[in-house]
Amino acid sequence: MAKRRRKIKAGRIILLAALAAVLVFGIITIRYRNNLKPAQKESQEVLFTVQPGDTLRSVGSRLEEEGIIRDAGAFYRFGKSAGLTDLKAGNYIIDPSTDPETILKILTDSSQALTDEVNVTIVEGDWAKHAASKIAARTTVPAEDLLRLWNDENYIRSLMGRYPFLTDEIFNDQIRIKLEGYLAPETYRFFRETTAEAVTEKMLDQSLAVFNEYKDDILASGLSIHELYTLASIVQYEAGKPEDMKMIAGVFYNRLNTGMLLQSSVTVCYSIDIEQDDNWWACEVNSDYESPYNTYKYAGLPPGPIENPGRDAFEAVLHPTPSNYLYFMADVKTGTVYYAETLEEHNANVRKYLN
Repeated sequence: MAKRRRKIKAGRIILLAALAAVLVFGIITIRYRNNLKPAQKESQEVLFTVQPGDTLRSVGSRLEEEGIIRDAGAFYRFGKSAGLTDLKAGNYIIDPSTDPETILKILTDSSQALTDEVNVTIVEGDWAKHAASKIAARTTVPAEDLLRLWNDENYIRSLMGRYPFLTDEIFNDQIRIKLEGYLAPETYRFFRETTAEAVTEKMLDQSLAVFNEYKDDILASGLSIHELYTLASIVQYEAGKPEDMKMIAGVFYNRLNTGMLLQSSVTVCYSIDIEQDDNWWACEVNSDYESPYNTYKYAGLPPGPIENPGRDAFEAVLHPTPSNYLYFMADVKTGTVYYAETLEEHNANVRKYLN
């Protein structure tokens, strides 16, 4: 009988111990989960630095000290179990209202680290001076330094081995900015503190990527590289839609092939330095303006590009839409382009859509 009581008592002790273990485990689990909740409710941006050599444990301790997480131990255990241990050195923006998993995913992703970089977007049709101004506004490089470098023959010649689209034709004394037309439109990331050379070569790297896409067609086009970039810049300036670019490119080829003057009003805009969105009518009524860029006065293509064209413009001049058209005009209100085979038809379009 006494032996049976001892067995019952031992069983109760084991049961109580098991219940106590479950209770303790439950308390630990609840506490662990609570410690993995965000440290605060309100969103806040906090700068946090992971130093080279920092460990998951040392980072967790500092995060807890700074009130970004609730508990360094829970942070460490979760990081180990989730395989989020490869912390990347750098500066990060952390929000204490997010959970440790989110924080760990940020700290193990080097692309999330802050860098002293800025975005600068050069759009299709920007002039070199516009590109220089945009870059100067976001970096430490003055626009004047960029424009000076983009006209520096010795510097440009030093780059010609790397960039095959730069040819001797750009050293024509009549060209306003030698690298006009060769600065590929793109959203660039530059270091805020940088140099004119670093900026230029990053842009020319992008220009090289575009050139390589079209290299075979460019070399087979029948135009020199410089001529093709020049024509692409005019087409870019004249048209807003890819389909119009192809039609207008075809018109310009027709004019060149028949010996007509190119007669592009946008070359007048560039000649007299009229901004694209400034006064388009001034370009139309100054066809006698003296400039080697003025295609109303001088046959063939101007000395060089008149802005920086994008891919659609290259596509247009390399694969123009064939037609018999020799004339075109755009309705400035709607943007619709009207084409004509004869001057009489063109004048009728002008009277109809510009009056």
